[in-house]
Amino acid sequence: MSGSSVRLTISGVGHRYDDLPVLEEIDLVADAGRVLVLIGPSGCGKSTLLGIIGGLIVPTAGTVRMDGQVAEDCLNPLTPVFQDFALLPWRSVAGNVSLVLEGRLPRREREARVAEVLALTGLGDFAGAWPKQLSGGMRQRVGIARALAVRPACLLMDEPLSALDAQTRALLLDEFAELIERAGTTTVYVTHNLNEAVRLGHRIAVLSRRPGRVRAVLEIDRPINGRSAADPSLVAIEQQLWDMIRDDAVLAERERVIA
Repeated sequence: MSGSSVRLTISGVGHRYDDLPVLEEIDLVADAGRVLVLIGPSGCGKSTLLGIIGGLIVPTAGTVRMDGQVAEDCLNPLTPVFQDFALLPWRSVAGNVSLVLEGRLPRREREARVAEVLALTGLGDFAGAWPKQLSGGMRQRVGIARALAVRPACLLMDEPLSALDAQTRALLLDEFAELIERAGTTTVYVTHNLNEAVRLGHRIAVLSRRPGRVRAVLEIDRPINGRSAADPSLVAIEQQLWDMIRDDAVLAERERVIA
């Protein structure tokens, strides 16, 4: 779908909120067409880092560089997808997706793009439906379709499945794997869920508790479409990730309770 092929290089990124250090010396790479997953305990700065990558937050230190080709039909190179579906209830599925294209493309081209991404996300039969008629999983698919409509060079996904129940999350996770693979877009994906991390990540960066630093980077060099939650090798990696963050997660939770 996307003609863009970009690589993100995060160099020496640090950030503070007043006197509170949140991130320190973050060095990471998101390769073109691959998925970089950010995990770590609560409050370690994952969402802040995603905001810095997307240009929504100016870091206290360091840089984020994007290299490579951005396709001419890309309307927004760095496109976020949030856990809040953020759909307009008075607009249909097609209307919500079309919103990001209005004023930017002629009507026929706009309609063609909407039809394309609705088909890609399995929503072609629901173009005229209203958000209140959709399940949580389908509403999140509309959010994904809307993001893909601008043909991004990079998707920035901040816990997009966390608002869903466990059953819906499991079903949508399989769809995400196929969708991300087909779209071929560079993706940075933030999650607390270690199963999501091993199912979707080509590279998994483990951040320490605040101030967040890169503790480890694990590579999973295999296609994400077709990975299984029951795969012993993925189960072992998930356990390895938990062993890395468990102590920090306990301390981070205690800090939240005390605060």
